[in-house]
Amino acid sequence: MPLSRLVLFDIDGTLLSTNGHGVRAMMAAYAAVWGRDPSRVEYRMSGKTELAICHELLGLLGFSRAEVEQGLPRFWSLYPQELRRHIRPDTTTVHPGIRELVQALRAREDVVLGLLTGNCEAAAKVKIDVAGLAGFALGIYGEHHEERTALGPLAIAAARERYGQEFRGKSIVIIGDTPNDIRCGRAVGARTIAVGTGRMPLEQLAEHAPDFLFHDLADRDAVLAAIQAPLD
Repeated sequence: MPLSRLVLFDIDGTLLSTNGHGVRAMMAAYAAVWGRDPSRVEYRMSGKTELAICHELLGLLGFSRAEVEQGLPRFWSLYPQELRRHIRPDTTTVHPGIRELVQALRAREDVVLGLLTGNCEAAAKVKIDVAGLAGFALGIYGEHHEERTALGPLAIAAARERYGQEFRGKSIVIIGDTPNDIRCGRAVGARTIAVGTGRMPLEQLAEHAPDFLFHDLADRDAVLAAIQAPLD
């Protein structure tokens, strides 16, 4: 069966929530690597890549880009270790309908199921593992670029390399909980599905005009219909 959809999920706020434990792990890693705990700094992370967060947040503490870059290799190694110390299955929320939706998409031979997330790869794998989710065939992660909109072309290229197929336009589906997810999808002409399980109210997400908007993804049939809607 030919492939018809490249379906890419965000993680935090879309698939799951670590209920603050993930941020605490990140702050602990910052403190260990750069000697400063930025937890008291006023800063919004939602929808940003971890590479951007590192530069922006540490920049607010006075670190230069060179100083941030110097510490990044250790941070990428230490942060996932801190995550494993801080998050557990019983403190992690998998959002409504996610398990059923992922299972249904994983079973389809015409769908490539992937991640497009601001998390770095190792952190993403920890969160997915702790949540008991599986079946994502490829991923584009937050250490790959500072700009969220740059991740879409990387996902298309990764799918092309792995499957020998060029996904275009609405055959690409990007699912997320922030305006940056919508912008990321729109930048490559993808179908955008926004969900209100993150920090942003549904009304504010609606202002960014996603192709589909759901309070949550509990209605599996409705979400699958949105994913499989005609391409024109």
